Amino acid sequence: MDKLSLSTLGQHLQSLRLARGWSLSQLANDAGIAKSNLCRLEQGNGNPTLDTIWRLAVQLNVPFGTLVAPITVPLGEDGVQVRLIDQGKDDPQVDAYWMRCAPHTLRRAEAHTPGTHESLTLISGRLEAGPEAAITLLSPGDTVTFPADQPHLYRTQAAEATLIMTITYGEQGKTP
Repeated sequence: MDKLSLSTLGQHLQSLRLARGWSLSQLANDAGIAKSNLCRLEQGNGNPTLDTIWRLAVQLNVPFGTLVAPITVPLGEDGVQVRLIDQGKDDPQVDAYWMRCAPHTLRRAEAHTPGTHESLTLISGRLEAGPEAAITLLSPGDTVTFPADQPHLYRTQAAEATLIMTITYGEQGKTP
């Protein structure tokens, strides 16, 4: 992530935390990250993982898209890039993302807020995705919807995969 995006994320993260009257220690502890890491993030330093950003969004009780909305570049790590396309304002809240997974990528995602679902439409490549007990193999044009309030994964083989992901948040994912 570039310096401007890190700074923007840090300022937005801090404003959401302060709006709730929470200390750095409280949010860091609840999100399972070191206070020093959270402090660096709020100062526009560090290199947060997608999992860290998700954990912070869950603890702040905001959709992932709300936390990353000010960032205009793709977020990524370990062969996965994600960019917010649009964020709904209705109930339930729906966020749309473009996602790219490099060849031979396995991305394990933590459970999202209760009642959250993901829908994936594959644009190119091949992708295995879903909760580990119900993995679906997608080919271009295929769509799958699954509960994302449990751990799930995305896996590619020899070719990269690009897809459109929509996340429909459950009650706890609504913006306060």
